[in-house]
Amino acid sequence: MPCVRSPQPPAMGASARLHVYDLPMTDDVERTADGHHIVVGGRRWRASDVDIPDKLRAELVAELMRARREVKTRGDDARPLVHDAKVALGERGEPWWEEASEQGVHDRLAATIRTLLRHRDGTTICPSDAARVVGGQQWRDVVPVARSVAHELVEQHQVVVQQKGEPVDVRAARGPVRIAPGPALAR
Repeated sequence: MPCVRSPQPPAMGASARLHVYDLPMTDDVERTADGHHIVVGGRRWRASDVDIPDKLRAELVAELMRARREVKTRGDDARPLVHDAKVALGERGEPWWEEASEQGVHDRLAATIRTLLRHRDGTTICPSDAARVVGGQQWRDVVPVARSVAHELVEQHQVVVQQKGEPVDVRAARGPVRIAPGPALAR
């Protein structure tokens, strides 16, 4: 597959959206023509999902970098943290540019919830945060799945679902809920 250098960013209007592949590349990082992979040292690596909102992408990347530093000090105990961040970014798991299976969406939502909670270090996230990472333009359709995944993570004691600061059963809760880290969330 041919490789191309990323173009310079276009003039940005107030409503334009800047994607990672629109940013000027530093060093000698190349992208495949389809934008699905970057090329480093002649080796192809899967690129992050371009539809992740910038604020959430920044959080996921920051947590990936923190987890990579943890591998240096904690070794294999920290590798699941790196894996979660890479799955959340779309760099592992099912390819983000293809139609995802139910299991693929589930796995990516679970990884995204865990990664965002680790990054926010004790604060909560909204199920829609995970849905925005995984669902692209149709993120609203993914919110019910994110709530279902949160319920499964509650059963594993990785998260606590809250409403007005109190634990609730997400299956019965009406209205907005927040997801907090649970006692078994690996950090």
